[in-house]
Formats: sequence, structure tokens, C-alpha cells
Amino acid sequence: MHTILEKRELGPSLKEYVVKAPLVARAARAGQFVVIRLHERGERIPLTLADWDAKAGTITLVVQEVGKTTRELGERFGVGDAIRDIAGPLGEPSEIKRYGTVICVAGGVGIAPVYPIARALRNAGNHVIGVAGARNQGLLFWLDRLEAVCNELIVATDDGSYGRKGLVTEPLAELLASRKVDRVWAIGPAVMMKFCSLTCKEAGVPVIVSLNPIMIDGTGMCGACRAEVDGQVRFACVDGPEFPGDKVNWDLLIARLAAYRDEEKCALERWLSALKEATR
Repeated sequence: MHTILEKRELGPSLKEYVVKAPLVARAARAGQFVVIRLHERGERIPLTLADWDAKAGTITLVVQEVGKTTRELGERFGVGDAIRDIAGPLGEPSEIKRYGTVICVAGGVGIAPVYPIARALRNAGNHVIGVAGARNQGLLFWLDRLEAVCNELIVATDDGSYGRKGLVTEPLAELLASRKVDRVWAIGPAVMMKFCSLTCKEAGVPVIVSLNPIMIDGTGMCGACRAEVDGQVRFACVDGPEFPGDKVNWDLLIARLAAYRDEEKCALERWLSALKEATR
């Protein structure tokens, strides 16, 4: 059992949790994730490690409440409650070394997983340029943390409510055209990663993305997280989650992400209905 020590609201349906998980915290590295199960009858869901403290034995998770399990976590679990299972750290860590100048692009909730990667790259001696974006100011978070680990930080919002107006691909393209950039990391919604990858491919700069396909066991056994990379089937949980963005079959990945949309909606509706009955 893993006790929730801190819970903080970051934005609409977006929360930060600091959880006691000493074994995970001791082994965690940038780019890895965990699979959690809230209780004995809960489903398994993957969450990227946003931060960790090996000395304190804690990990930090940033959770967007979208489906049944994330909503249940947000509405029924608070400080002092315990998450039954946390398996991890899982996946291959980011390849951190001294490249030179790197850009870390974060879209929406992608700010959380980009943060430890940017920190590790900065500690390795790279010049780190951060590009963070969201639909509006209310969906931005951790900008102070990101700024602290970046040499430069550019912020953009779709509606212009904070930073510059536009998509993250716009400052990315400008940087690639005006600087010698050695590598790019892009993490966020699949569509955003797709277009960041296309932008980097046009500029001839390697780009790394973190894939978020449907995942169940997180150990390569179920095959649910398969993705096509460079014409081959790869499993995001054990071969990734990071892959070269220009090699990913984005259309197939996006289609697979929507494969169980109706079932996910049904599960959420059934849980909300049961919750309503229980609170009458």
C-alpha cells in the first residue's frame, strides 16, 4: 500500500500527488513510468513519473482526470489514503548524455514528464531550451519548475492568454531554423507529437517522443501497447516509451488510442451512476 502524502490541484481536472513509494523512488530515472491500481477491483493504468525523491522515498504523479480510474483517484482518494499497487519504475529511461543544444517541447500534461528529462539533460551539461504550451493559461502548470531546469523557456497558448499565441510547433520551427539544435524531445498529445516530429524531420534534427498507447500490464505480456515504429511492431512498455518521432506510424497510433472510446465512456458513466447511488 502506498500512502498519498500530498495532493494539490494544478488546474481543471488536473492534480498532483506525492506518494510514498520508496522502492520506485530509489530506482527511478527520467522518462520512466509506473502502473498503478487503486484497489483490489481497480484497473491498471500507466502514469509517467513526474518527479521523485529517493531520500524521502516519494514519487510525484500528475494526473489528468479523463476516464473512470483517474476520476476515481481525484474524487475518492486524498491525503492519508493509500493506493494499493504501484509497479515500477517501468520502461526504458531517456538516453541522457551531453548532446549540445537540446529542445524539450511539452504540450499540456506533457509538462510533467518533460520536467525530469529537461533536468537530467541540463545536469549532463546541455543547453536546454524549453517550449511549453497549452490551450489556455488555466491549463499551464509547473512553469517555475521547468524554468529552473532550462536555460531558456518559451511558453505558448492557443488562445494567447499567456505567453505567445499559437501552437508549440511554431516556436519549435523558429528555433530549428535559427539555431544549431542537436536533439529534440517532444511529449504531449499524440497529434502534437506527430507535428513536432514532422517539423523536426523537415529540419533534419533527431526527435524523441514518449508514446502513450493503451497499456495494461506494463511488462510486454499483453501486447496492448504495440505501436509501429520504423515498420516494426514495438511495445511501448518495454521497448519504450521513447521512440524516434520520425519513425512512428502516427495515424495507426492515433486510431488505436480511440479503439475503446465507447467502452471507456460506458465505464465512466457506470461508475458515476454507482457513485451517485451510494451518496444518496
